[in-house]
Amino acid sequence: MTQPIAFIAVAVAVVLATQLAACGEKPQTATPRKADEKVWQSNDPSYAASGYKAGDAAAWDAQNRQRTQAQNEYNRTR
Repeated sequence: MTQPIAFIAVAVAVVLATQLAACGEKPQTATPRKADEKVWQSNDPSYAASGYKAGDAAAWDAQNRQRTQAQNEYNRTR
């Protein structure tokens, strides 16, 4: 008779533990930078191309244009 009560107590403890763990979930954000920050002003070096200087809009635009042209199928097959 004590085994079913112990099984129910363990099951209730597991359910309560999983529910409490779900309450502690942190909010997820898509990007760590501020939304009002210009894209070329980012100081995150992990995504920067070599030679890129943060804050240089012309260099950012040139590298973006070069990367786009490298993905252009028409230019790659000519």
